[in-house]
Amino acid sequence: MIPIQCAMPIYNHDTIQLAHGGGGKLTQQLISSIFYKYFKNEYLEQEHDSAQITLEGNKIAFTTDSFVVDPLFFPGGNIGELAINGTVNDLLCSGAIPKYLSAGFIIEEGFPIKDLIEIVRSMAQAAKKAGIYIVTGDTKVIERNRGNQLYINTSGIGVIQKNISISPNKVKLNDVIIVTGQIGEHGTCILSTRNNLGFETDVKSDTASLNDIVGNLMSEIPDQIHVLRDPTRGGLSSTLNEIAQTAKVNIEIEEEALPISEGVNAACELLGMDPLYMANEGILLVFVENEYAQQALDIIRNSKHGNDAQIIGKVIDTLNDVVYLKGSFGNKRIIEMMSGEQLPRIC
Repeated sequence: MIPIQCAMPIYNHDTIQLAHGGGGKLTQQLISSIFYKYFKNEYLEQEHDSAQITLEGNKIAFTTDSFVVDPLFFPGGNIGELAINGTVNDLLCSGAIPKYLSAGFIIEEGFPIKDLIEIVRSMAQAAKKAGIYIVTGDTKVIERNRGNQLYINTSGIGVIQKNISISPNKVKLNDVIIVTGQIGEHGTCILSTRNNLGFETDVKSDTASLNDIVGNLMSEIPDQIHVLRDPTRGGLSSTLNEIAQTAKVNIEIEEEALPISEGVNAACELLGMDPLYMANEGILLVFVENEYAQQALDIIRNSKHGNDAQIIGKVIDTLNDVVYLKGSFGNKRIIEMMSGEQLPRIC
């Protein structure tokens, strides 16, 4: 009798797989083995959501992102809002004040003009809320059946004040980790809107620009904030692993402290998924000095988008790069970066 064995993930491929875009191990492998290898420079080596650049004596943050979410419209937002908010949040994670955006559109022949108007209108509204200007862009139209309706690329520029330095390299022992809201909302929302998955939920996408949270933190305790990161593709687990690997630290998360809504929890249980790996589009991970953790939490909770913020863990060691999840009975397990693709085209 042949023993049953669990399949091991395959990491060596000759062609691009959907999982290469999932924000997990294959994404990191793709970036490190191809893009970092051939584009290598001091700015890429920062391994941040935005490149931090000094230009004529001024510190700026520069980022770019592409959005291919399916469906284009979903409870709580659409691809246009997602594009603005996602790029703004990447700038904010460098401690920058967002200033300018570009917007590039790849549109499939036959796409309804009324849908394009709605998406562009929502982008304008989201940009106004975030205090950022869309100053340049591009439009390309491709033949019918050569794309999937609409893709958007955005690039953003923000200004970093000279006294602010946000980087994974600043992480140190006993840093406290805060998550600014409930996890898994966006991923669960997208799951619920895809017709073939057979369940319904009232969970909405959490897509939002988080200027209020970051602005308040930078105004009150800028020196004590070490890392800001938005856990989008790959969820909380993959993002924590990215930070642990860059900073060369061990992280411990308290399972009971994780803020998870009933809707997200129920959907994940039904589908056999883990909220830790579900995408988010309106929360941040904040690494803050231990002595300032409660002050940071209060600041975040007093911000518009931070009502559900929780302290979820801390940096426990500076020897390795492992993330542990501590259960209610004190048991621990390692949570790794996502190895496959839970759901393609999540953002």
